[in-house]
Amino acid sequence: MKDQAYNLRQKMLLNSTTPAKTIGIVSGKGGVGKSNISTNLSILIGEANKKVLLFDMDIGMGNIHILLGSHHRYSIMDFIEGREPEIENIICENVHGISYISAGNGLKSIVEWNEEQINRFYEAMDYLVLRYDVIFFDMGAGATRETLDFLLTMEQIMVVTTPEPTSITDAYSMMKYIHLRDGKKEFYLVCNRAENRQEGMATITRLQETVRKFLGKEVVSLGILPEDPAVRKAVSQQTPLTKGFPRAPITLGLHSLAQNFLSEADKSVDQEEKTSFLKNIKNLLFRR
Repeated sequence: MKDQAYNLRQKMLLNSTTPAKTIGIVSGKGGVGKSNISTNLSILIGEANKKVLLFDMDIGMGNIHILLGSHHRYSIMDFIEGREPEIENIICENVHGISYISAGNGLKSIVEWNEEQINRFYEAMDYLVLRYDVIFFDMGAGATRETLDFLLTMEQIMVVTTPEPTSITDAYSMMKYIHLRDGKKEFYLVCNRAENRQEGMATITRLQETVRKFLGKEVVSLGILPEDPAVRKAVSQQTPLTKGFPRAPITLGLHSLAQNFLSEADKSVDQEEKTSFLKNIKNLLFRR
């Protein structure tokens, strides 16, 4: 449980700080380049004078630390399970201008967490939203019930797809499920691994029209990223694309994506929506 000093610090921060914007980055299937986008977008938003936290939520399969060329001793699981009692110590700070938290291994299903673990996870969220401007949650590929429930706590969802028909179908299914649970949830759309701009535009348009027709909802396109051999080279070198390959076509596309995100992100999210993240997390964790 939180001590009095912790509660006092949080109260002071809440009165003086705007809670972080929370964005879940998802894909309907694996292999679409979601984590690369999460990593490099975070770095570019950090370069725009935002305090950014990248939270790897792909438990057991997380690779954010590899893409950043970094390693940290502790993960979120070390905090939840009590091996590391201080939340500050699980955050790896100032890696290419951002902070990140590793996913770790051995995470049980949320429904299997005991009361102490639930309280500690909520404590972590309570701490983090008051210390950053933006928190990107890099979610595991695919759609499990718990992944989708966690996404419902966030303000906005960024869906990454490729031109492959199965990827498009899975992306739509995920948006449909979330929309039916929360019709106000905002979606951003990114098409990755496009052979050319025409293929990327066709993919974006197809998804936008499908969502508009069947869900009556508009989806904001953040941009198209090309298939680029620089991606494999960056992963092999364990360096972010934006740092190791600044002139690569995909890096230029990522710059455009970041600019679009910054111009769109604050348009429709008010203070009440931002403060609702913790309320949503509390409802998710303690509703059992």
